[in-house]
Amino acid sequence: MKWSPRVENRLVDVAKFVVVLTACAYLLLRGSAGIGYNWQWQTIPSYLLTVDGGHLRPGPLLRGLLVTLEITFFSLLLSALIGLGVALLRLSGSFVGRLLARVYLETIRNTPLLVQIFFLYFVMAPILDIGRFATGVLALSLFEGAYASEIIRAGIVAVPIGQWEAAHALGLRSFDTYRAVIIPQAMRRILPPLTSQAVSLLKDSALVSTIAVYELTMEGRTIIAETFLTFEVWFTVAAIYLVVALFLSFVADQAGKYLRIS
Repeated sequence: MKWSPRVENRLVDVAKFVVVLTACAYLLLRGSAGIGYNWQWQTIPSYLLTVDGGHLRPGPLLRGLLVTLEITFFSLLLSALIGLGVALLRLSGSFVGRLLARVYLETIRNTPLLVQIFFLYFVMAPILDIGRFATGVLALSLFEGAYASEIIRAGIVAVPIGQWEAAHALGLRSFDTYRAVIIPQAMRRILPPLTSQAVSLLKDSALVSTIAVYELTMEGRTIIAETFLTFEVWFTVAAIYLVVALFLSFVADQAGKYLRIS
């Protein structure tokens, strides 16, 4: 039976993937045997799902995942709003507005996210009287908002100049021009990379565990401290992040295809 070149290429790719995965598993097992590590994978399912009164309930890792998704969702919304505001300031005719936007961008992009989280938690949170969860969301939103603003600004700038001229010829004000003409067209270019930014936000959310927000990473650290199942727990946590990140990447890819077609 003769395979088509496309099918052959896919089979070769699958074979390569299996070989690499097998080699990684072999090296992992050999290394663990060398240090005398006793694998206890049978205990991991109980940290994902537990049985309480005959009903399945989420274990600590799934509860942590829900907190992670909640942080990611709120941070993504807020970072998009911050990014839009900063992008409009950079494109505005106000010197002060452009200066403030530039200072914000340079400060956020040239300092570590971990330092920003600590600054907001230990300095600003007591002043603003906000909790750990809100502090984590604010820190992630400010950090990701700086990158979202460049995505949004690039999408706005990419709209043909003729659209601006047509809006002005119709007598539309700047606000109406952005709302009715520019932003809807820019969304076609903005949405796919902005959705991809959610993947980065998901991974960065692990850093809020440093201020004791019980998201996925913090729950994993707590389980390790109690059970010493270091490798099993971290591999499971990594696999959960991988699955969610792949799903978000799939959504971004589909959004890009839909917007290119429409």
